[in-house]
Amino acid sequence: MSKVKYYYDSETLSYRKIEHKKGKKLGYALLGVTASVLAGLLLLVVYLNLPQIETPKEKAMRRELQNMELQYEVLNKKMTQAQKVLAEVQNRDNNIYRVYFEANPIPEEQRKAGFGGINRYKDLEGYDNSELIMETAKRLDILQKQIVVQSKSLDEIANLAEEKEKLLTAIPAIQPVKNENLKRMASGYGMRMHPILKYRKMHNGMDFSAPTGSLVYATGDAVVKKAKRTTGFGNLVVLDHGFGYETYYAHLSEFKVRRGQKVKRGEIIAEVGSTGLSTAPHLHYEVHKNGKVVNPINFYHGDLTAEEYDIMLNQSALENQSLD
Repeated sequence: MSKVKYYYDSETLSYRKIEHKKGKKLGYALLGVTASVLAGLLLLVVYLNLPQIETPKEKAMRRELQNMELQYEVLNKKMTQAQKVLAEVQNRDNNIYRVYFEANPIPEEQRKAGFGGINRYKDLEGYDNSELIMETAKRLDILQKQIVVQSKSLDEIANLAEEKEKLLTAIPAIQPVKNENLKRMASGYGMRMHPILKYRKMHNGMDFSAPTGSLVYATGDAVVKKAKRTTGFGNLVVLDHGFGYETYYAHLSEFKVRRGQKVKRGEIIAEVGSTGLSTAPHLHYEVHKNGKVVNPINFYHGDLTAEEYDIMLNQSALENQSLD
């Protein structure tokens, strides 16, 4: 209940009650509200123009955010460098390694294929730095996929290299009789007069004339397929080199290997003789590729000089009489 206020009237020499007018009360109220609004606006303007005062927690969070942005920037730079290195490896893989080993290059669309299906990055949406985080995540995923593709390709190249190494050691590449034991090139590959049958027939190998007992060497890594006596070839050794290659060593005097034995290039497998249909001690040597007889003259690159090879080539081309 509001207090009643009085004032002293000098004319009547008495106290009179103070009466407030309604219009005056309303004016005072409006004045108060207006003053309050103006004061609030003034404080707001001052607040907005003054430097923000951060709490310790806000400062820590702001530093953490700045550090995160810096780390993402560094990470993106590292990924850019990694992508450059990977691109160089991919280029060498397609244009050097796979060409050398006769493998098909990996298509560009396979190397750089994206990710289909649902949005993989939906959980990263809705944050202040969502775009930065999502872009980094996408680049990282693509880089990882490219690394997986390249890793599998290099595994394949490693297998091809291993097979290539086996092939290079398996291909017949040396002379089966050493030059110091070799008297002459008796006969080469081609149509020759048979010494016993006395008519021209295909001579499927080369005849190396050498003394009985001269050592015979495996011309490539192989497994002994045959080591037995036959009618026409006499004592015969057949080596299976794999990769479609086989070599025949005929008219031997003695075996130095047995069937199923593994031999290395340059290993002794037999001795020269004159068994079977033969007119003098010599080694009849054949090379077979995928079941077909080929000219052995193409397989002496492993131990002959250019001059020695040229002499052998000229001698093998002479249509003289064979020794078997």
